[in-house]
Amino acid sequence: MSCLPAIKAPARSPRSWLAATTVGGLIACIAFSPAVAADAEPAPALDAIQHEVQTIFTKCRDSIVRIEAIDNHGYLSGTGFFIDPNGLLYTSYTVGGESHDIQVAFGGAHYPAQRLVSDIRSGIAILKIDAQTPFLSFGSSRQLTVASPVIAIGYPMALPLTPVFGTVGGFDLKYQGRYFATSHIRANIPVQRGEGGAPVVNSHGEVVGILISRVGADNAAFALPIEAAEKIRKDFVRFREVRPGWIGVRIKPIEEPVDGSTAVIEETLPDAPGQKAGLLPGDVIVQVGDHRISSTEDVLDASFFLTAADETLIRVYRDGSERRFTVMPVDNPDARISTTNLPEPPFKIDR
Repeated sequence: MSCLPAIKAPARSPRSWLAATTVGGLIACIAFSPAVAADAEPAPALDAIQHEVQTIFTKCRDSIVRIEAIDNHGYLSGTGFFIDPNGLLYTSYTVGGESHDIQVAFGGAHYPAQRLVSDIRSGIAILKIDAQTPFLSFGSSRQLTVASPVIAIGYPMALPLTPVFGTVGGFDLKYQGRYFATSHIRANIPVQRGEGGAPVVNSHGEVVGILISRVGADNAAFALPIEAAEKIRKDFVRFREVRPGWIGVRIKPIEEPVDGSTAVIEETLPDAPGQKAGLLPGDVIVQVGDHRISSTEDVLDASFFLTAADETLIRVYRDGSERRFTVMPVDNPDARISTTNLPEPPFKIDR
């Protein structure tokens, strides 16, 4: 392990999972429309879902675009969405990360797109076109809970823009024994090829995630939380590159929690930022930045948001008392750490 900590990311995109059930849909209906009584007739309940989905779709549709490009396999098509009025947009790595001759279909025309960021670690790409554009507002993925209603809006196959309704199934850092770079939203949303990079929006039409990988037989998906995508964008704005932070600390789990945490420092690497700041083996980590820590997986999740050259608060318990340390992360001395054993790009596109 390295950094905070270096745990292997998933080698391939997830391949199994279950779709949302009818019961989940009815629960989501109640969440969308509190005025619908629990014992309402099925038709009014479905009408309420239809109305809410149509409203959100209408609100968001103009900011969502089809992306066409060429890669080593030939023509590909995917989805993206604008995030500012100057043509900046998010999409998935598989759509915009390694392709060329990228075109964005917007407003009845095609615009050549410039790739600004290609980040396989998070699974996203950031593109830009030269145009004034509508854009989507952001919500908070951290306010979602299991069964929260969500909608993905994308371009499946060669079909028109399509909304897909579902619910949040969970929040996962690990799948089939392997780890993502940060926790992902597991959404009960059936997806198809062409929808990679589509926004996942909440019941207010605010973006809470980006579709990154399918699960199972195209009937569910993992979405990168919008906060993680914004971490990547903010790095680029400041440094013109993505700069994941590294502090050189190895951790391990302990059986008995201390102040609610089972994540203990096993080793601080010589001359690394953690050691220089005063962290010691045996310290139990209870906070990293604004992330409360209860397990080693929480440390991995929090470490995604570390940025080189940004001071970070790390709170630990040592000898029965709390200690606070300000750590200055640096760029990882072994650049291979951020690109080794990462998932093969998901959302394979029909050629």
